Amino acid sequence: MTAAVIDRDTVPASAPPAPPAKRRRRSLDQPPRWQIFLPLGLYLLFTLIPFYWMLLFALREPGSDSLVPWPMTGQHFEKVWTERSFDTYFLNSTYVGIASMLMTMLVALSGGYALARFKFRLRMPFMLALLCSQFIPGALMLVPLFEIFRELQMLNSMWSVILAETVFQLPLSMILISGFIRNVPVSLEEAGWVDGCSRLRAFLAIVLPLLRPGLIAVGSFAFVHSWNHFLFALMFLNSQDKQTIPVGLNTLIGSDSVDLGALAAGGVIAAVPVVLVFAFIQKWLITGFSAGAVKG
Repeated sequence: MTAAVIDRDTVPASAPPAPPAKRRRRSLDQPPRWQIFLPLGLYLLFTLIPFYWMLLFALREPGSDSLVPWPMTGQHFEKVWTERSFDTYFLNSTYVGIASMLMTMLVALSGGYALARFKFRLRMPFMLALLCSQFIPGALMLVPLFEIFRELQMLNSMWSVILAETVFQLPLSMILISGFIRNVPVSLEEAGWVDGCSRLRAFLAIVLPLLRPGLIAVGSFAFVHSWNHFLFALMFLNSQDKQTIPVGLNTLIGSDSVDLGALAAGGVIAAVPVVLVFAFIQKWLITGFSAGAVKG
């Protein structure tokens, strides 16, 4: 074989410069950016102004009318935390929120699995009844629930609020979790059964880890709903040492005057846990609702 001889003089010293990239033209069906950012900016401004106003009253000194909280003061937070018993309200709301969240997730998980994996008569009417129950306002059920808890001697007990919150959050939570379970192929469970796992063992080892985004989404909304709910705590709890934060905020509103600084500080204390919860779980929250939005 003969080797080809390449004349180095014929090889260019460097590649020719690439032609400048052409600017992509905007398609006719693509709206200009200002039509996107202007409504989003207005919505963001409309959302953030109330939070800024609340922080303004909470951080500026009493009697000040400045639009900038400077010099800052923490005496409003100290007042509501110590003098207005917000430390007790905070612990009570945390206890009610976590207990309601755990009970809702446990019962909704078992009910959602039954709706997703078992076929029985009246399954669709039952799911329709669950959905329709969401249109019933909680105020209509106050008198029956009050009578039930009075007969059970559960009035002025935080478990009455926990049970009431769990009952009202179960229908939607059960429907959501059943949708998440349908997205898990049943063949995965069948493989576990072939390997000798019971139905419970296969569910705990195979299905439950795949439901983590959905469970986080359902649990977060259950916690936030219990944290913010006012009516049940007001009706079923009489002792001040068992009240929750929404009822504590109501005590700051007097008949003749309102301490705006203390009320704003209490609102900040009530909003911080909710903001932190959604800040830490937003990734799993979006994943969970995306998983439950489609089937397959």
